[in-house]
Amino acid sequence: MRKKRRRLLWQALKNSGANKIIGSFLIFFLIASLIVWICEPTVSTYFDSMWYCFVSMATIGFGDITATVLITRIVTVILWLYAAGVLAIFTAVLTGYFMDAAKLRANESVQEFLSQLEHLPELSKEELEELSGRVKDFNKK
Repeated sequence: MRKKRRRLLWQALKNSGANKIIGSFLIFFLIASLIVWICEPTVSTYFDSMWYCFVSMATIGFGDITATVLITRIVTVILWLYAAGVLAIFTAVLTGYFMDAAKLRANESVQEFLSQLEHLPELSKEELEELSGRVKDFNKK
């Protein structure tokens, strides 16, 4: 079941094109970090520039590093806009994934139910009672 869910998630990412969008976002994030590191005098290491980009992108804004150069500010705004879009797309893909996973579970449950119905004469009394209870529960819905 886990393998099916993983495959379903990957398929949802792939079908929507979100895998390419997320991949390009990660590349842009690394490039933006490089631009911040090169252009911003208050940033001394690449790791610090990645930290600044992450904090800006996540709208946390600790204030430990601030943008003082125009190009850094522009890159920060673009990074934030890109991140907001990617987050919205990823949320939509995850919602679709969970809906598809629920449908898959329901289909498997129906298949199991139909299989039991096909083998009715072979079922024990307890299995027949359980099946009868499931049918009653289904009719209540």
